Amino acid sequence: MKFDKNEFIQLLLDYQVLKFGEFTLKSGRISPYFFNAGLLSSGRALDMLSHGYAEVLAGVLANTPNPTIFGAAYKGIPFVATTAQTLWQAHGIDASWGYNRKEAKTHGEGGNLVGADLAGKSVWVIDDVMTAGTAVREVVGILQNAGASLAGIVIALDRKEKGQDERSAVQQIQDDFGVPVHGLVSIDDIIEFLKAKGETEHLAKMQAYREQYGV
Repeated sequence: MKFDKNEFIQLLLDYQVLKFGEFTLKSGRISPYFFNAGLLSSGRALDMLSHGYAEVLAGVLANTPNPTIFGAAYKGIPFVATTAQTLWQAHGIDASWGYNRKEAKTHGEGGNLVGADLAGKSVWVIDDVMTAGTAVREVVGILQNAGASLAGIVIALDRKEKGQDERSAVQQIQDDFGVPVHGLVSIDDIIEFLKAKGETEHLAKMQAYREQYGV
């Protein structure tokens, strides 16, 4: 399966992952759309998402020794697991994968990391959407504590929206850590999709929001 942006956006609508309306964000902004990747709760949905992640990662991991990917608890756990499987099945890349626990385990092997040994690895992180970048910064701390470094990030949706300054959260992360951030789809892709579908009501609100807060 080759990842198709328009098919993915339609999937997001079908599963109500992408909703239109009025949604108050943590920033206080009133957004005309909301994205909840936790609703990608079927085999079909996870398969399409993982093919998108894997397609991006295949291009950067092909010649990487000991490729390693990481998903942050909780949403990132199924995403990173299915992506590792898709990398192997569709691209022949056998990537190690891991995730963190929210609460450290106090018995058995202990700790708050599960899966691949991250020590000394340059790790790609999988995430759903980056609004303020807070979650990603927490993941960077987890990686550093494990003796690993951040290689880059792949997100499902790039909002391309101003953060604390004129840069988006994605641009801030790229600048602060010197790593690439790849998005499967962006707000611009969604706007173009709505244009093609003739969804004029949602389109006008999306364009107005993009003009006010976009980068």
